Amino acid sequence: VLAWLVPGAGHLFLKRGRRALLFFVLVLVSLVIGCRLQGNLYSPVQGQPLTLLATLGCMGMGFPYFLLRYLLDYHGEVAAAGYEYGTAFVLTAGLMNLLLVLDAWDIALGKKE
Repeated sequence: VLAWLVPGAGHLFLKRGRRALLFFVLVLVSLVIGCRLQGNLYSPVQGQPLTLLATLGCMGMGFPYFLLRYLLDYHGEVAAAGYEYGTAFVLTAGLMNLLLVLDAWDIALGKKE
């Protein structure tokens, strides 16, 4: 849960400080680029089932998703020139963090160093 909530925190918990910092920065930079390009932070749209999958992908970034969605009320700008690229960066940040959760899980189980 810690690895999902804060990008890199799972690795930090497992005493992999450099990895944790690198992964935190990687996810954060991807998210910042996506937001600067006015990318879409997905939320479910009734009648469009793929938006549910995209929302789950974005939620993969953990706390930053909820910070952007509910505290900062972030919404991308469809008319922005970088909207599509920004959306890809935002979604990538979430999916990347989900992969990092799995990586931390493997390290904790001893399957990986």
